[in-house]
Amino acid sequence: MLTKQGYGDDPDSRYDLYCMCPYSELLAFFDLGYWYSYQVSILGVGPIWMGDNEKAKHRLAKELKNGSFFAFGMSEKDPGADLYSNACVITPQEDGTYIANGNKYYIGNAHIASMVSTLGKNSQTGEWAFWVVDSKHRNYDYVKDIDITGFTLARLGEYEMIDYPLTEDDIIKTGDGAFANGLSTVNIGKFQCGWASFGIAAHALYEAVTHANRRVLHGKPVTNYPHIRAFLSESFCRANAAKLYGLRARDYFRMLSDNDRRYLLFNPIIKMKACREGGEVVRMLMDVVCAKGYENENYLSSANNNMDMLARLEGTAHVNMALVLKFLTNYFKGEKEYPEIGIVDDIKDDSNVFEQRLGGLAKVEFPDYKKAYKDVQLPNAQLFLSQVDLFKELMFSEPPAEELLKNMDHMLAYGEMFTLIVYAQLILESAKLNDVEDELIEQIFAIFIRDMGKHALQQLNQQENTQSQNEFLWKIIKVMPPIDKQRDFNFWKEYVQVLDGAYVMPGAVIGHEAPPTRNLFKNKK
Repeated sequence: MLTKQGYGDDPDSRYDLYCMCPYSELLAFFDLGYWYSYQVSILGVGPIWMGDNEKAKHRLAKELKNGSFFAFGMSEKDPGADLYSNACVITPQEDGTYIANGNKYYIGNAHIASMVSTLGKNSQTGEWAFWVVDSKHRNYDYVKDIDITGFTLARLGEYEMIDYPLTEDDIIKTGDGAFANGLSTVNIGKFQCGWASFGIAAHALYEAVTHANRRVLHGKPVTNYPHIRAFLSESFCRANAAKLYGLRARDYFRMLSDNDRRYLLFNPIIKMKACREGGEVVRMLMDVVCAKGYENENYLSSANNNMDMLARLEGTAHVNMALVLKFLTNYFKGEKEYPEIGIVDDIKDDSNVFEQRLGGLAKVEFPDYKKAYKDVQLPNAQLFLSQVDLFKELMFSEPPAEELLKNMDHMLAYGEMFTLIVYAQLILESAKLNDVEDELIEQIFAIFIRDMGKHALQQLNQQENTQSQNEFLWKIIKVMPPIDKQRDFNFWKEYVQVLDGAYVMPGAVIGHEAPPTRNLFKNKK
């Protein structure tokens, strides 16, 4: 599945995101630790496929067929996220070989990987270099495991190269392109984080609905309490919205080219927004199951420990937020016409993701975002669009002062609002393509209206704004979805309660309070 087409001896091998993404979802559905070893292998193979070393690529294909694991040595202990301060080096020798020295920290699979893609610099020239080392080599020292709370099925650690001998066969890229390949690999890896969150959210939701619907408290099922039904319904909506976004973002990622780089906006959002939505889902579900969610026999205890990690791996949420804000002007001024992209389910090799290029963000063009709302007459979607129009007018008629644009504290709430606007666009596109029911989209957009108002209120209460900016923010806050408790109850019965018993993990404590008495599965899309 991770073998680039044209390498190895299996003609069906291909680097195919249409297969890779749901595999991330599936592994995380059972435990994030299973996914993590796969995720780190995705990162480990990236620089090799992007590199210039054909021998290393053929060796990689053989190792993949043998079932080997891989690792990605980019971060170091002292500089942390400051990759430019990388201290690992290779030193050229008189006979044309090299010696590698240095330490890498927080590296998954570092104890077992047959090929560890390692980023550093040439000690003599200072230029970047990517090379490959083997965790079994005598000059490779696996220093220690790094203990992560609740992350019992995965291992990540620290390794050191001590006069590790290298030849040209081990050097996969040199120069600025080596560093660029590292960042491109992270783009691929952080996309998978979103799909892992979908798997966790689905399993956690099944467990919480099953438990609450069968648990009797004061003589009544827990789901007789309206606030419990509201928590579960909102969790269902947020989980499905994130998955819809991921499905659509994958279409754009698979079709990236020099002429269409919209993925540069959409990918950070799956990492920063979709993963955090997964965290919000799990937090609400924990408020439903309460103490039961901390019992290790249940999946929710693992979900509660691990879900929020996904928003913080491969770059923090705020780093990705800053990246997203760079696209704001072009997004709202978009008039670019692109060929229509439907569901990209072709059986094809997605090696175009290895041909990303850095820079040029200001040149990425977008079509009119309102196309997604065409023929959408749903009241909540239209109310949300009115908030989008207000936000756009605010950004162009009364934008933040120049000195505040790079102040992340001032721009954070604005960034949340812009992110939500892009998020909603792709969800609408995905809903049309996947024939999603109007009832679900209406519930999702009711949540989005409230979220937009919440972020506007945060900006209003926590930052110094002009009077005109405050007036726009108040207008956004005052947009409210219609309240219809009967509709909410019907949604709960038709979409959420039917998940009772949909999946019960073998050995789980949850799900055994009482047998279900209703038809569990309705013929829903």
